[in-house]
Amino acid sequence: MTQFCRGTGGRMARMARMARMARMARMARMARMARMARMARMALAGAGAALLVLAAPGRPAFAQSRPIVYVVPIEGMIDMGLAPFVQRVLDMAAADGAAAVILDINTFGGRVDAAVAIRDALLSSSVRTVAFINRRAISAGALISLAAHSIAITDGGTIGAATPVQIGQPGEGASPVDEKSVSYVRKEFRATADVRKRSPLIAEAMVDSDVEIAGLVDKGKLLTLTTDEALEHKIADFRAGSIEAVLEQIGAADAEVRYTSLNWGERIVRLITHPVVASLLLSLGMIGILLEIRTPGFGVPGAVGLGSLVLVLGGHYIVQLVGWEELLLVGLGLGLIALEIFVIPGFGVAGVVGGAAVLAALTMALIGSGPTIGAVMAAAERVAVSLLAALAASFFLLRLLPKVPIGRRLMLNYGLPAGAGYTQDVSAGTSWAGRTGVAASPLRPVGFAEIGGERVEVVAEAEMIEAGAAVIVARVDGNRIVVRRQRAPAEETTK
Repeated sequence: MTQFCRGTGGRMARMARMARMARMARMARMARMARMARMARMALAGAGAALLVLAAPGRPAFAQSRPIVYVVPIEGMIDMGLAPFVQRVLDMAAADGAAAVILDINTFGGRVDAAVAIRDALLSSSVRTVAFINRRAISAGALISLAAHSIAITDGGTIGAATPVQIGQPGEGASPVDEKSVSYVRKEFRATADVRKRSPLIAEAMVDSDVEIAGLVDKGKLLTLTTDEALEHKIADFRAGSIEAVLEQIGAADAEVRYTSLNWGERIVRLITHPVVASLLLSLGMIGILLEIRTPGFGVPGAVGLGSLVLVLGGHYIVQLVGWEELLLVGLGLGLIALEIFVIPGFGVAGVVGGAAVLAALTMALIGSGPTIGAVMAAAERVAVSLLAALAASFFLLRLLPKVPIGRRLMLNYGLPAGAGYTQDVSAGTSWAGRTGVAASPLRPVGFAEIGGERVEVVAEAEMIEAGAAVIVARVDGNRIVVRRQRAPAEETTK
């Protein structure tokens, strides 16, 4: 009994100690949790205070950044090489979330199709665009300006005079185009003004002299607006004398301004697609092909000619004036010409069709959007002038090249002076007919043959004959000795 009481008392004491230890552990955990909660509240309070300080007026937060504004120069002639550049900048601005794109315009105009391409890019862009008429926006420049969301104009600026004209050859100046072209451009201006909520009648008066606006322009006169007139009639939105002034007007005075320029590829494309340079390349390409026809094998003239045509077509392909149709047509034409040179003797149907295909493709490559009869005729005229220049230059070079060292390396000189014993008198035709010999050079169809111990110039009758083949004189036409391949008796009997 005594032992039982003693054992029970010990167990109760141990249980009491364990209970005290458990209470102390719970109190310690609660204390740690309270300290952690206080530290978390202090951290949150500090972060909130820091955010309040950073977001306070006059002190930008880290999350905030300066707006970005791109500036695009539109200067000189508006050509097809400018359209990809403007599109590239608009895409960059959209990708960077730019606040605006400013077009710094000072131009007398240029190609209608180039202006239409830029106009379409501006209308479809999600970035705000501002046309800054920094002196003048004439002709194609006026259409580009009207396509922008806002127009700023400097003192002494002008906008308008956009009737389409046909640029002639150098020295001929410009001439009016047909009514269809005027109607097309007039409606492009009207549609653009409608989209941007500007006066469509004023836009049409810039293109068509038949549009009359009381108090502004009489019938028979083309409309051009000064700075004050553009502001008064709501064509321009505000006056500005510099890019900085434009930035202030659009609420982006503190913006990061990024000035853009053509990259080297765009510069090359713009140079190649320039009308004068394109015409020169066309002439050079045709000269190379014509010289290649008169020289053996494939050499420098052919490489230069093909390279020039590739530059013309490649440059116009980049600016979307050339499609697969033109490329296939050129390939077909060059293939037929090559077939005529290397396979078919003489110059016949294949050569004529090939040449016509190449000329047609080159004409199509020079025609932009909205092709009219006037545009087609102008492109055809440029190709025809290039062809005539190539023919004249080729005639001169064919006479000059055999007389200079480098020319003798490029082409064969078949001059046979009588003093060296190279005489060819075929006036007595009966003495040559039926004689046999060996082709001393390839006959394509003209070449040389050794006949009766004499080296004479001959013409193959119906096929090309390789050097070393046996030939027989078929007949004599005037001063030409016509030969054909001499076949074995068995072959002749079969025939």
